[in-house]
Amino acid sequence: MQKTYQPFTAEMKAAGYTILIPNMLPTHFRLLIRIFEHYGYNMELLTSSGPEISETGLKYVHNDTCYPAILVIGQFIHAIQSGKYDPHKVALMLFQTGGGCRASNYISLLRKALEKAGYGYVPVISFSFAGIEKHSGFKLSIPMIYRMLYAVIYGDLLMSLVNQVRPYEVNKGESEELAERWTIRLTDELVQKHGAQGRRAQRNIAMILMDFARIRRRDEKRLKVGVVGEIYVKYSPLGNNNLEEFLLGEGAEVVIPGLLDFCMYSVYSVSRPRRFSMRWFLSHFNGLAYRLLRSKQDMLIRLMREEGTFDPPTPFDHTVSLTKGVIGLGVKMGEGWLLTAEMLELYEKGVHNIVCTQPFGCLPNHICGKGMMKPIKDIHPDINIVAIDYDAGATRVNQVNRLKLMLANARLNERNATDAQSA
Repeated sequence: MQKTYQPFTAEMKAAGYTILIPNMLPTHFRLLIRIFEHYGYNMELLTSSGPEISETGLKYVHNDTCYPAILVIGQFIHAIQSGKYDPHKVALMLFQTGGGCRASNYISLLRKALEKAGYGYVPVISFSFAGIEKHSGFKLSIPMIYRMLYAVIYGDLLMSLVNQVRPYEVNKGESEELAERWTIRLTDELVQKHGAQGRRAQRNIAMILMDFARIRRRDEKRLKVGVVGEIYVKYSPLGNNNLEEFLLGEGAEVVIPGLLDFCMYSVYSVSRPRRFSMRWFLSHFNGLAYRLLRSKQDMLIRLMREEGTFDPPTPFDHTVSLTKGVIGLGVKMGEGWLLTAEMLELYEKGVHNIVCTQPFGCLPNHICGKGMMKPIKDIHPDINIVAIDYDAGATRVNQVNRLKLMLANARLNERNATDAQSA
């Protein structure tokens, strides 16, 4: 007989169970957690790091499993074993897209790992808009989802502005301090009665842009380096060995596409007409969701263009168009065609140096990331891409050496371009 999973019940919610969430995007997730708390959930973001996380994961997960799964499961079990939480009053939450890659097996892998570690009674909540599982104690409502959308928009904006200001700021740490102040303010505002209202959001975005524009910056040119790849290792400092900090320390300006793009990619891929498919309602619903997301992105781009200081995101419709003749839109396992499109998008924005982060053995990323490097270079011979594998067995020294080689090539290309212009 197949064993059923331990659901998160309404009684558990009422009893104040602590729901642990793995860290991927600190600012985004802090905003999202505040929204969950407003709706009665007791949540905590895990920020633990260090080699003990992957070591714990490897005790309970096979080493051939995706590296993000090893880290996330290791972080969960490490937290439970730390003694900080009552194992009988804790629950775990994993974000799931419901796609066809191995990430959709993380829930079952986590439950097996908990059983092996002696915590089989701990409930695991599958957070998914696809409705992979049902939990009586965890439900999403339209107002809740709408607030979450604005949390993603604010998170993307703050991440982008910090990355654009931090390398040039005269007073070190000023951009991060400003982002922290706005994060605190927005966490309180999002749960107010009209906190997710369009007009208030536009006013907040305009004020955020003005505040960041006031930060004194050095007038200098820095090497721009884009970061793409599997969603967890692209964003998570734990997953990519603090890649952003390393690149910043090497004198680069880091450019990372926002989380909203991945959300739009997810609903866009489902909303496109399916031949021989009877799921018309789902396709229609996702089409409406896509238009909503696109309208919010258009609003953000318009406000950033009007302010004029910072580079806005690329309109998603244009990102989609960049795939024409390069990769088909039917390639949608994992990050799929979006990964290729983001590299083309970065090049078009003048970011010719790109780090493609991928968990070792991640098939979608090896195809759409590393596998597409040659076709992209055929179109843009001057693009400089390096694929970095992240795995429990990968050494940081090897990763750093490959990154430094990419940066050395980037600086050589810049000097050659400057010499060519001077000649």
